[in-house]
Amino acid sequence: MPDKRALGKRKLRLAPTQIIALVFVGIILLGALILTLPISSRDGTSPGFLPALFTATSATCVTGLVMFDTWTQWNGLGQTVILCLIEIGGLGFMSAASLVIFLFRKRVGLKQRMVMAQALSVSDMASVVRLQKIMIFGSLLVQLIGAMILTVHFWPVYGLGQAAKWGVFHAVSAFCNAGFDIFGVLKAGSSLMLFQSDPVVLLTLGTLVAVGGLGFFVWEEVIRVRSWKKFSVYTKLVLLMSAILLVGGTLGFCLLEWNNPETLGDLPWYDKLLGGLFQSMTVRTAGFDALGQGGLTEGGKAFSMILMFIGGASGSTAGGVKMVTMMVLLLFMWSRIRGKGSVSVFKHSVPDNQVLDAMMIVTLVAGLAIFGGLFVSATSPISFTDGLYESVSALATVGLTTGVTTSLSLPAQLLMILYMYFGRVGVLTLSLGFLMGNQAQERFRYANTNLLIG
Repeated sequence: MPDKRALGKRKLRLAPTQIIALVFVGIILLGALILTLPISSRDGTSPGFLPALFTATSATCVTGLVMFDTWTQWNGLGQTVILCLIEIGGLGFMSAASLVIFLFRKRVGLKQRMVMAQALSVSDMASVVRLQKIMIFGSLLVQLIGAMILTVHFWPVYGLGQAAKWGVFHAVSAFCNAGFDIFGVLKAGSSLMLFQSDPVVLLTLGTLVAVGGLGFFVWEEVIRVRSWKKFSVYTKLVLLMSAILLVGGTLGFCLLEWNNPETLGDLPWYDKLLGGLFQSMTVRTAGFDALGQGGLTEGGKAFSMILMFIGGASGSTAGGVKMVTMMVLLLFMWSRIRGKGSVSVFKHSVPDNQVLDAMMIVTLVAGLAIFGGLFVSATSPISFTDGLYESVSALATVGLTTGVTTSLSLPAQLLMILYMYFGRVGVLTLSLGFLMGNQAQERFRYANTNLLIG
């Protein structure tokens, strides 16, 4: 007979990945319950639990897809709740806990270090506390600078109170790559369309988006090392890919949309370049819309989905399969085309298991995106292209839409909620935490066989 006292003392042990996934669920549900209350809505009536859950999931998962215009539906309390969810979701719940620990000068234990490392997508336990401090205080400083720039810019036209509110809300939303806006007070559902010729607004928000999407590990190394030759291979790949995607994205959108009257066509050439640049920044993860996604050409939509799918850097506020993941896959393909059996970059070899991880992530997310597009188009009065756009946007936690979010059927809404959660918590967090957390080691292997491939 087992000792009952021993059983009573036995605690449920969760892996760090499981803790992260479950706490995110708790935060989403708490936010949804508050947003369901009539006191959170501008008209004093409850929007219902599902719309509130959709909004809370989108905010916590820093996506930006919404069933309502944020300013029109939510009052000051509701907008504050959304802003808090964005900050917690963007920086991670461990950041809030770590801030308390740092302020009260408490000792960081091994368990806390493990959860921090998992939340930041790093494996170096020794430096994770330093990295967490840089992330928290650096993030707050960058957001403060962005908020001040926007406040000063809006102040002469809209007054100090409105300018400060807009500055803080949109600086946080941009840095956390959330894409929520409260410009609906000017025109409901306009996002940044009214500022498409305002370089201060677009470049400030675009810079915040780009900085937030670089990743905290890259921050720490750039600040500490400050030498391209001494950067790690990962940091070099992130910086290189960011530059390529920024320039290539700008040129691509200008080429595809230059004469399209529904997006860039009616703008002067300098605003076209600005619009192409901002679209290249926001489409990879942020969700602010300065062009009108519904008016994009078919080529523009396809190009947007590719950039959304790639996303930003690991350990950042960005979504997508991540830049380095895609780069590893491309390097693998290039190596195989040249008949090489290994992947190398910057005179370093990439381990085979990481190549397989990259292939798994890209294949899984691509399969989910296609299924989502089919499901949305089959259950809602939406074309497959727009359904796929919505699906990729949710999975990559981007939040851009062609204007069909409010037309989603109930099953499609539930699927998008799952996709937003899945995209933010992470493919590896869910798969490793729940599917592989207690996996037994292989005790035997079958004999090899040769198959015809291709």
